[in-house]
Amino acid sequence: MNKKYNILVVEDELNILEVVKAYLEKEGYEVTTAQDGKRALEIFYNEEIHLVVLDLMLPELSGEEVCSKIRSNSSVPIIMLTAKVEEDEKIEGLSIGADDYLTKPFSVRELVVRVRALLRRSYREFNPLADFLSFNDGELEVYVKEMKVKVSGKDTEFTANEFRVLNILLTSLGQVFSREQLLEKAFGIDYEGFDRNVDTYIKNIRQKIEANPREPKYIKTVYGAGYKFSPEVNGGEL
Repeated sequence: MNKKYNILVVEDELNILEVVKAYLEKEGYEVTTAQDGKRALEIFYNEEIHLVVLDLMLPELSGEEVCSKIRSNSSVPIIMLTAKVEEDEKIEGLSIGADDYLTKPFSVRELVVRVRALLRRSYREFNPLADFLSFNDGELEVYVKEMKVKVSGKDTEFTANEFRVLNILLTSLGQVFSREQLLEKAFGIDYEGFDRNVDTYIKNIRQKIEANPREPKYIKTVYGAGYKFSPEVNGGEL
């Protein structure tokens, strides 16, 4: 029996909704459902939700709008259901805060496997250098166990996947990680995302922690090799 995670499934097609709900409940999860974007947000703000399965084509509010609103104050993992098949469109979905996606029509059994894997990745223990890390006299603060980041004393919202990538970079300051290494270490060898996903995560992280993302002082690009976390201190680097 799985830990009693509560999963919010947002899908306007009732037959799909009922099948997904039945499969997830069979796995031991609690399942809450909504058939439009407005109702989905009402549920999310009033219940403890551990993961969201979110269709993009919804009445009232689109899936993109729901995802953006959730991401404005929560890092809960989100799996998008989309009829869009182009890689750039999938990358766009990830850039607004989705952690994973499935293209319709999809296998419900595959969805269950992805839900299980994403919950495991999102709520597992991290092994950081320390529980609390501070850089440049407190300009950037990372509270690892709480998965919380502060920039100049202000909380900055991270998705679960963004924090996972940041955490990998923090475990070995100055070490260069290739895109493939970051994917494997952050999400496991069974992760089916694109290498370009890493670039999206890095871009999002830089926008949140860097004063000038075009000239980053924390996460550096090592051309032809990958990325490293090597904060500048007094004009130099650690």
